[in-house]
Amino acid sequence: MSMKIRFIALILVVQLAVITAGCLSPAPALPPPQTPLPATLPAPESTIATIPPGGMALQLTDVPPDYLIKDRTVIAYGGVSQIARDLGWQQGYRATFYRMNREKEDITGIRQTISVYPLQNMNKVYAIETEGILSLENGTTRYEIPFPAIGDKSMAFRETRTGDPLDLAVYTVIFKKKNVLETITMGGTTTDYETLKAVVRKAADRIQ
Repeated sequence: MSMKIRFIALILVVQLAVITAGCLSPAPALPPPQTPLPATLPAPESTIATIPPGGMALQLTDVPPDYLIKDRTVIAYGGVSQIARDLGWQQGYRATFYRMNREKEDITGIRQTISVYPLQNMNKVYAIETEGILSLENGTTRYEIPFPAIGDKSMAFRETRTGDPLDLAVYTVIFKKKNVLETITMGGTTTDYETLKAVVRKAADRIQ
């Protein structure tokens, strides 16, 4: 009987050892926490133009279909004023388009002038250019007109000459965007304010 008791006791000891071993065995390792990947942020937009002035110039597809190219040219350093040079003028481009109808004695032109300056000088450049446009000449009436905001800052003007029997008007829009200053003029026998707005928007969109 005592042997049977000892055998039962031995079984209990073994079972207890197995249970205890299960309690003391290390828990299965948990996978290390995964570090979330940083969100991909869009690259900040460049504050200076990334294409040359010629690439920012208006194309025939940007003006009404009855216009032709008169001239497209790089502006030479010697062709700008001393004030522009002092302000750090770097490079420029000019494009001129025209429309002509001899039967209706109609001739109208659009001219775009692009100038690139150091970014830190843009406010001063813009101020000087707009002051120059506002300076009245003898026999000229020029005033600012409402115009949609273009680029970082913009102004638009309408000009006529006193005593002109044809009462021809010249519209001028000047705007700055990034480190680029543009002046776009429309003048002739049949100027169109709405056409000018569309052309200027396209010019601003070309500054990348």
